[in-house]
Parts: sequence; C-alpha cells; structure tokens
Amino acid sequence: MGLPASCGRLIVAGLLATAPVSAGGERSTPAGDPQDPEPRELRIAVCQILCVDGDLQGNLQRIEAALEEAAARQAQIACFPESAILGWVNPDAHALADSIPGPTTDRLGAMARRHGMMICIGLDEKSGGHLYDAAVLIGADGAVLLKQRKIDNLAHLKLMDPPYADGRPADLRVVDTPLGRIGIAICADAYDEAIVRRIGAAAPDLLLATFAWAAEADRWPRHGEVLARIVARAAQQARCPVIGTNRVGRIAHGPWAGRIYGGQSVAADARGNILVTLRDRDDEVRVLQVTIGSRGG
Repeated sequence: MGLPASCGRLIVAGLLATAPVSAGGERSTPAGDPQDPEPRELRIAVCQILCVDGDLQGNLQRIEAALEEAAARQAQIACFPESAILGWVNPDAHALADSIPGPTTDRLGAMARRHGMMICIGLDEKSGGHLYDAAVLIGADGAVLLKQRKIDNLAHLKLMDPPYADGRPADLRVVDTPLGRIGIAICADAYDEAIVRRIGAAAPDLLLATFAWAAEADRWPRHGEVLARIVARAAQQARCPVIGTNRVGRIAHGPWAGRIYGGQSVAADARGNILVTLRDRDDEVRVLQVTIGSRGG
C-alpha cells in the first residue's frame, strides 16, 4: 500500500501463515488469531453529514464541524460516509482527486491531530491514472493507518464514464490500533458476503462501513430498512460490531442523478442487533458507546 511502517501493523485478511516483521520492527498478527481480547468500550461518533458533489471546501468545513461536535462528546473515533470529499460517481473527481497519502489526507490528518480523534472517511483516490473509490483510517496523530479500495463498483450499471477502477480482494486488510483491530468496508462491499467474511477472518474488533446509500425520493424512508439489514448481516458475518455511516444529499451526475442520500446511518453489535439508527434525510452526529472485543457467535 506504500504506507510507512509507522502507520501501524497491517494484517492481510485471510492470511494463515506467520506474518513477517515490519520494517519498524513490529510483528503483524496472522489473520484468524484465536486469542480474543478482553471486551472494552469505545465512544464512536457516527457523522452523517451533508455531502455536496464537487464542493471540496464546503465538505471539508462540514467534516470539521462534525469533528468539533464529536470531540465535545468525547468520541474516540469519528466515522464519515463514502466519497465524502468530492461526491460519489462524480466524473470531476478524475481531475480533482489526489493520491493517498496526499494533500487531502494531510488536511484530514491535521483535523485528527487537532481533535485528538481517529477518523474513518471515504474519499476518491487518483493513482496510476486510475480513480478509486477508497476509504482511510487516520490515527489521532494524523497518520494514515489503513487504506481500502472498493472492490464492487457496480460497473455494470455504467454510473460514471470512465468508471472507478476496482480494488482487489487480495488487498483486504485490517489494522491493529491503540483502540483495537479495525477493518473497513465500502458500501456494496459490505453486502458481499465473501468480502465481509474475508475481513472477518482477520478477527477485527470493529468494522467501519462507509456508505453512499441512495434511492428515488419516494422510496425513503423505507429504503433505510434495507441499509439496516445489510449492516446487521455484515456484523454477523464479520462477528464484530459494524458502524454503517451514510450521507445526506443527492446524486448530481450520471443516470442516477437526482436520487436521494437519505441518511439513516446504522450501528449493529457483533450479533447483528441494531444499536442505533440516525435520522431520516437529515444531518446528524450521534456518539454511542460500543463494546468491542467480544466476538459474535
């Protein structure tokens, strides 16, 4: 992934052999390590924000405001939606997106340091002439701890031209952090059982799922019930709590232009029980206490 060794111990999901020592001298834990940690509590902020396609500065301001609110409520991790910087299936991102790490993650890292909080957020990544739908986990020190690229970009629907490049299942990873072992899934990947179980094989304590969950206006609020079922099922498959953060707004480009991002972000425990559902079609920051380290059955 091209990240410095100080960014943490990366664990390839599904890897069963003994992992090598990293350049920084830390040893990665093999996926499926049977030793479960003691259950503990985390304060997690679900940041269901308005995202406007192409409004980089405005989206960053809304991210900063959500972080301020989360910090005031003593959150340790702030979770944001998919493609929260430039917008999902926004063709302008081909010209506007940058690398990871890069200027955008540098700005997000500065926010993480300022608020002393870990951030998980979806953003588009430009690399090797390709555009990826990606998500990152940034530590409270501002370092990029984990990057994930979306695998299932719904290319058959031809939502953007040229389309996102697909990530590779072989690159699925989780990372050990001071708050626990954390993985990322991006929207459609969170309802692909093979992908979720592959992440679950690495025994994460927590799975953070970024969403751009949209539908025609008349399908809300019922469309949120589908999102809740997806998040609950992913929690059961990964055997850990899942935080599914959706956005508020509308798709501005392509054949789905005008569809509504209806919010209703969802958190589920390791057994798939719904812990909280955020507001319908309205921005909200909700901080909740989540038990991690107790693997679901």
